[in-house]
Amino acid sequence: ARHAIRDGFLVGVTNPKTVVFFVALLPQFVDPARGPVPVQMAVLGVTFFAIAITCDGLVATLAGAAREWFARSPHRLRRMSATGGLMMIALGVSLLFTGRPAQSVP
Repeated sequence: ARHAIRDGFLVGVTNPKTVVFFVALLPQFVDPARGPVPVQMAVLGVTFFAIAITCDGLVATLAGAAREWFARSPHRLRRMSATGGLMMIALGVSLLFTGRPAQSVP
């Protein structure tokens, strides 16, 4: 578990999209008249981190519970697999009829 958490943290911290997100979004909520800008940025960053950990933890917990529930019954697993397969087929058919027209290659 520690290894997975560490890897996830490193991927998140070194992801350029994350850096761009914070550089573009957080300064909009900073008011220099209300105190030191670095402190405000740190508070906003920690707030985001706390919300993300809470939401991601909740999703992981619910996904684990759902996995255990499905794994207890081979019938459920077959139905879930069949449902997923049908959804993929439906997606393919819808793309076949609504996709962009093929373009000729020069």
